[in-house]
Parts: sequence; C-alpha cells; structure tokens
Amino acid sequence: MPELERASLLLGKEAIETLQKKTVLVVGVGGVGGMCVEALARSGIGCLILVDKDTIEESNINRQLIANFDTLSHSKVEEWKKRIHLLSKRCKVIALHTFYDASLNETLDQYKIDYIIDAIDSISSKKDLIAYALDRHIPFLSSMGMARKKDISKLKVMEVEQTSYDPIAKQIRVWKRKQKIREKIMVVSSTEIPVSVESGQPLPSMIFVPAAAGLLLADACIRYLSSHPQ
Repeated sequence: MPELERASLLLGKEAIETLQKKTVLVVGVGGVGGMCVEALARSGIGCLILVDKDTIEESNINRQLIANFDTLSHSKVEEWKKRIHLLSKRCKVIALHTFYDASLNETLDQYKIDYIIDAIDSISSKKDLIAYALDRHIPFLSSMGMARKKDISKLKVMEVEQTSYDPIAKQIRVWKRKQKIREKIMVVSSTEIPVSVESGQPLPSMIFVPAAAGLLLADACIRYLSSHPQ
C-alpha cells in the first residue's frame, strides 16, 4: 500500500489495517462534509457511505472540492464516488443521492456503521441523525454552523453544551434538553461571533472555515477508529 506508507509510519501498520476494515457514514458532502470525505478516503477508510440529495451549483465552486464548471448540475455523492476511486483503489463507496431523514434509517441499518459524521444543513435532519446515532450507540461527531465565519483558529471539538455564538448549536442544545438526552453530543463548532447578514441574503462563506471543520471531523474520526480495532 504505497499510497498509505506515510500514514502507516505515523499511525502504525495495525492502525491502518484497522481503518481499512471500518465503515463511516457521512451525511452532507458540501463544504464541510466534502473535505471530511477527502481526508477519510486519503487515510485508508475501507468503506464510505455518502448521503446527500444536492447537485453541484456554481455558488459551490469557491469552497467545495468537487465543484467546477464541468460538474455543474451533477450529483454531489456521485462526483465524490468518482473522486474517491481516484484516491483509493480499496475504498468501497456507497453513494445515496437522497435527502436524509428518519425514513432512511431502515436502509442505513443494512450496513455495519462504525462511525457517523453529521455535516447536514437541515436542523430537523441533523436532529434525526443524532438520534439515530445515539439510539444505536454508534460514535458520531456533528458539525455546527460554519457559514458567516472567517477565523479557523476558533474551531474546536466540544460538547454541544459548551458552544457559543452558534445559532445551530443553540437549537441542538434546546432540543437536547427538551428530549432529556443525557448522553454527550460532541460537535465541531466555532467560538467566533458570526458576521452580520442582511435579511434575505445568502449566507456568506469561503473555503477556509468549512474545510478546516471537515478536517477536524475527519481527524477525530480517524483517531477514534484507529484506536478501536473491534
């Protein structure tokens, strides 16, 4: 495995062999989830299940790796499947071009999922996916809001109750309390105060913060899985 030689020197041969046996579900493969997928594929994950209903738009080009003028209107998960096969000959990719909500859980239950990455924009879908992971005791990490942010140094992995200045995290905190969820909900969030936006305007975003968040998600996933052989 010459493409994983440097990773093996860093993590150890046994860790790489462990990663090649693992299946990771990534829901949402845009600016955050896409960079996470890229890192997971380059790190030796054996199987990636990708879920996203979106197609590539011109507005994605400034921050999403698969977005360019030749891929406009193409399915994001299908483009990621193509890209991953250019990066890893061993990684199996299951591309589900569909919207995630609880109705998809039966389909997902067909797979032995070792870790879940939540990079969804929809709050209701995010709640459904967190509940799915908690109910099935699958380790997971959830991305909070990355738009309207500039400073990658403000990104951290933390429990959702520790978050601040993050509107999405606030909704998840309120939901967690109402549902009386006692388990920790670990998230990647920014402590940066979001830039203001006029009502009705698109959410401003560049590649830096979403990409850095995606790398944090992948890093936490790889470190967890490489240390849990079973």
